[in-house]
Amino acid sequence: MSDDSLIIYEEEIKQIETILSKLLKGAEAKCALLVDKDGHMITRQGFTQSLDTTALGALLAGSFASTKEIARLVGEPEFSVLFHQGKKDHIHMSIVGERSILVVIFDDRTTIGMVRLYAKEASSELTKVFQEIQNNSQRGASISEDFTEGAQDKLDDIFQD
Repeated sequence: MSDDSLIIYEEEIKQIETILSKLLKGAEAKCALLVDKDGHMITRQGFTQSLDTTALGALLAGSFASTKEIARLVGEPEFSVLFHQGKKDHIHMSIVGERSILVVIFDDRTTIGMVRLYAKEASSELTKVFQEIQNNSQRGASISEDFTEGAQDKLDDIFQD
């Protein structure tokens, strides 16, 4: 398992979905997506049935990757928030921690200010969840290493010459 990969269990997905639901209700948004920086969908909440969320996740991750390069060219490490305004629907995107993107799709029933406020709060809560996941995976890795060493020692004892 690489350092960049995380295993997210059902319990953590439920925590994440609760945070996204709270965001949607507070901001009065249509839907929220959580995508990793490689474009893979982690989870989604709200009205997403009419969206190709697989393609959308990949394109949003690509958008952030190209924007990161633009930021570098103007002397910024990264732009952490992006906003796209359409005629009826708008998209707010923000980086969560080091590895994911929070996407909120909303219309004129709410304002960008409300979406930003609730997205910032959700990002903070999601960062804590991801930190907990990271800590648990590091503990699991150390248990695996201990198990592997112990198993290897037992095998060496069994098959000694």
